[in-house]
Amino acid sequence: MPTIDLDHISALYRTHRDDLARARDHIRALPAPAPAPTLDDIEAEITYLLIRHHTPDHVVRIGTTHSTATAWTLAALRDNGTGRLHTFDTHDPHPHHLPPGMDPDRWKHTKGDVRAKLTHLPPHTGLLTLDTAHGGWFARWYLHHLLPTLRPHTPIAVHGVFRHPRTAPFTEGALVLSWLANNTTGYFTASAARAPHTHQALTDLKTELTLNTPLTTTRTDPAIFFHLPARPAPPSPTRPRAHATA
Repeated sequence: MPTIDLDHISALYRTHRDDLARARDHIRALPAPAPAPTLDDIEAEITYLLIRHHTPDHVVRIGTTHSTATAWTLAALRDNGTGRLHTFDTHDPHPHHLPPGMDPDRWKHTKGDVRAKLTHLPPHTGLLTLDTAHGGWFARWYLHHLLPTLRPHTPIAVHGVFRHPRTAPFTEGALVLSWLANNTTGYFTASAARAPHTHQALTDLKTELTLNTPLTTTRTDPAIFFHLPARPAPPSPTRPRAHATA
C-alpha cells in the first residue's frame, strides 16, 4: 500500500485531474451554506483523491458540519462507480449535496451521537474521516473504541489538527499525534501552518493543472492523513505532555 506522502498525493492529482475538475465544478455549483464552510480546498481534494485511489466499499464520515465535505465524498464515490457513504452527526445534512445521477440509497445518514450508534456502522469501513468536536474527550473515545474495530491499514483523515504550527495540549490533535508516535506511524499534512513547503508544492501543482481557482476562502488545510497501524497499541492512560506536538 503506498505511503500517504507528497509524491503519492501529487501522482493522484495528475491521475484524476479531469474527474477532479468536474468534481470541483459540482462543489462550486452547490448552494452556499451559512455560515461559510471551513473546509479547505486542498484537504477536501486529498480526501476525494484517496477515495478514488482506494475505491472503498464503505466510507464512514463522523461529523457533517455544513455538508460540503459530504458532497466531496459523494462525488468521489460517484466517480468510482461503487461504494456507500455512512455519515453520523447530531444534525441533519443537506440532501441537495447528492451529486446528479447518484442513487440516494448509497448514502445513509444516522442522526445522533455516534458513541451510541456503533451498531449502525458498516461491517467493513474502507475509509474513515473524522471532523467532529476537537476536544480530547472525543479523541480518547475513538482511539479506545472505534479505531481498534477497523482493519489494519485503513486510511483515516482527522480534520482540524494543524490550524497552527503546533497543537495545543490536551486537544484532539495532541492526543492523536501522541498515539501515532507511540505506534511509530507517520502522517501526512498539507497544512499551510505546519507544512508550508508541502502546501506550496501542492498549490503550484494545482496551478500547473489549472485546478487553482479557489472554492473557499479558507487557506489552512489542517487535516492529517494516515493508515491505521497493523497492531495499534492502546492510547496512553496519561494525558500528553504540554509540549507534545507530533
